[in-house]
Amino acid sequence: MSAIQYDLGSDKILTLTIDMPGQSANTMNAEFRSALTETVSKVKTDLDGIAGIIITSAKKTFFAGGDLKELYRVTRDDAEAFEAMVNGLKAEMRALETSGKPVVAAINGSALGGGLEICLACHHRIVMDDDKIQLGLPEVTLGLLPGGGGTQRLPRMIGLEAAFPYLMEGKKVNPKAALKAGIVDELASSREDMLSKARAFIEANPKCQQPWDQKGFKIPGGAPHHPAMAQKLAIAPAMLKQKTRGCYPAPERILSAAVEGAQVDFDNGSLIETRYFAELAIGQVAKNMTGTFWFQLNAVNAGESRPKGVEKETFRKVGVLGAGMMGAGIAYSTATRGLDVVLKDVSTENAEKGKAYSEKLLAKKVSRGRMTEEQKTEVLNRITATGSAEDLEGCDLVIEAVFEDSELKAKVTQEAEAKLVSNGIFASNTSTIPITQLAEASAKPENFIGLHFFSPVDKMQLVEIIVGEKTSDDTLARAFDYVQQIGKIPIVVNDSRGFFTSRVFGTFVNEGIAMLGEGIHPSSIENAGLLSGMPVGPLAISDEVSMTLMQHIRDQSRKDTEAAGKTWNAHPAEAVIDQMVGTHNRKGKAAGAGFYEYPENGKKYLWPELTSLYVDQQKARSTNLQDLKDRILFIQAIETVRCLEEGVLRTIEDANIGSIFGIGFAPWTGGAIQFINQYGVRAFSERAKDLAQRFGDRFNPPALLLEKAETGTPFA
Repeated sequence: MSAIQYDLGSDKILTLTIDMPGQSANTMNAEFRSALTETVSKVKTDLDGIAGIIITSAKKTFFAGGDLKELYRVTRDDAEAFEAMVNGLKAEMRALETSGKPVVAAINGSALGGGLEICLACHHRIVMDDDKIQLGLPEVTLGLLPGGGGTQRLPRMIGLEAAFPYLMEGKKVNPKAALKAGIVDELASSREDMLSKARAFIEANPKCQQPWDQKGFKIPGGAPHHPAMAQKLAIAPAMLKQKTRGCYPAPERILSAAVEGAQVDFDNGSLIETRYFAELAIGQVAKNMTGTFWFQLNAVNAGESRPKGVEKETFRKVGVLGAGMMGAGIAYSTATRGLDVVLKDVSTENAEKGKAYSEKLLAKKVSRGRMTEEQKTEVLNRITATGSAEDLEGCDLVIEAVFEDSELKAKVTQEAEAKLVSNGIFASNTSTIPITQLAEASAKPENFIGLHFFSPVDKMQLVEIIVGEKTSDDTLARAFDYVQQIGKIPIVVNDSRGFFTSRVFGTFVNEGIAMLGEGIHPSSIENAGLLSGMPVGPLAISDEVSMTLMQHIRDQSRKDTEAAGKTWNAHPAEAVIDQMVGTHNRKGKAAGAGFYEYPENGKKYLWPELTSLYVDQQKARSTNLQDLKDRILFIQAIETVRCLEEGVLRTIEDANIGSIFGIGFAPWTGGAIQFINQYGVRAFSERAKDLAQRFGDRFNPPALLLEKAETGTPFA
């Protein structure tokens, strides 16, 4: 069976229905290309007997885009053949577009990437009016560009400036927004209505030509040489560099393809696009991002880390202990997914304050038209704010999110556990205290697990599931189900102090603070963080976390380490933190003063006194930026290898996904372990030794890394 069904009706209207055999979604793979070539050849033969063409899909979605498996395999040696293949595919689409016959896209489901590009090559686009449908060009999020004509057709349709968010940010919209933006021409209420409107367009427009194929065509909003547009484009590369920090080649190549392509005719613009597309496809950043954000994320979401043979569980009632920032966020994220929540604090008044956090977030959604007042009330009614443990009766799951204190956590565990349904789960949202240690307070340690959320919970997608020594597979599988039920990404790790994410995050902030203690200028430290691809500098994030909390976690860790008969090794950052808090009373953002000043009306800025207190002017002037960037990324990657070596991490996928979604590790790298792979394990190991010699033993390559370096084997 062909991937494209060819149905020429008695009314001379040809319906091409894309239906890739053996696939749940249509993709632009070799089979599709072959079917398209065959179809276009038949269209050319039958052209005189065709009044118009409708392109639609037999799948739930219209078309899912390019075949990423195929793209992922393309190497530099394949570049020429790859360009020829892409140009060949675009030539077939162009043949239909320039056939003189009206071509209509009848979009019955989401059209993303190559799927939307097929639609853009049509003369008219009709989409079903369903808010679940998404239209967009998300290639940039995988380090690629829309290579099927998207960088050429969209700017010619809606203008360069209007097209940029779709091309360079991967913006996706629903049908109503797409109609408003000019990406589609009509909405349809049903499949029948959509096909009827398509036929009506064909009958009303027997001859069709794209605007850009007509003489005297002008790009909406002005071509690149138009004075108003030229002025904007003059600063566009600098503004883009400010966003990408030079880490992401795709947005820069998209800007080049769109602007250069807009200065020539369409066909030459299409060739320019292919050149840039091939350059990105064979590049390392696209490999990093596609590997992690597509293949590895899909594996995580498909339940690779979930124990097999345990029936899927649906949770109905969840208790949350502690209505502070974390507890309130967990309550919101749970209630918005249709679950009942009991939010408990020491008093109903405190719990109501936590519930007010949900009210504030929901009110924002209502004001932006993303939710009705009734829906907001419905969600709020699911949250019961209370000061009484009795209200926890009948919960399937209770999550404690109280202060990081072992004794307090033990107390609330014993109080709440008795209220759970039989075989209910008790989870701790601790970010550092070992789960096995906390489970000692539990009557059922096999039902005790760690669910480490990240702040702010409503925005952060990751949940780190921590398995204690006695946690059962049944409990792990069901905790995994809860995380997915509330729409988060679950990674699974084994127990240890700080688990995976907190351990690695700690190395990032400590390295930045240690640099300050060495005399390096704070601005250089913060810029190195941003230029390496981290979302924020180490000093700024230390202020967000608060140095008093960092002190508390360290003191608790030291106490527990020494109680276990081990020696605590002080990090060079500790002295700086103690001095900032103890001597200068600068505790962080919440206290109004930390490494940064926080004026009431104005932007935060680095505390000027840091220069006189810490900066060694000679050292600051001679500091090598690459050293700073490497120290920031290497220390995190090395700690991640230690977590693998110690068995804290179970899979490479969880390591990469967890490092990016949990602590913001530079996304361009594809994650902390992929950073090592793409650097080259041997070269990484040598550079780590060099850093260890110059900046401290903490950079020494772990045995597992040395073993991989010896054989030149990447982590897999």
